[in-house]
Amino acid sequence: MNIQFKKGVLNLCVLVLLDKQDRYGYELVQKISDQISISEGSVYPLLRRLTKEGYFTTYLQESSEGPPRKYYKLTELGRTYLHEQLNEWKSFTNGVNNLIEEGVKND
Repeated sequence: MNIQFKKGVLNLCVLVLLDKQDRYGYELVQKISDQISISEGSVYPLLRRLTKEGYFTTYLQESSEGPPRKYYKLTELGRTYLHEQLNEWKSFTNGVNNLIEEGVKND
């Protein structure tokens, strides 16, 4: 898949996953990788940026499998941002799907 497509939806994927439960970075990478081929290195800069912008908070939690893990938690600002992004995504995909349907009909 085109790298620009992935970059555009990665934001939304991370926000949606954190809306349901707090997660640590590697867990997010694994969950997204199950559906979309991404590199681990693309998620961490995004997490740092969205945390800096106030959409997430972080906390450390002990792990039985090694050092404490840094968990990301969606803030209220992040939840508002998620809903804005979801609305934009739905509008965008509806428009693209309409154009595809129109193109297919003309073939």
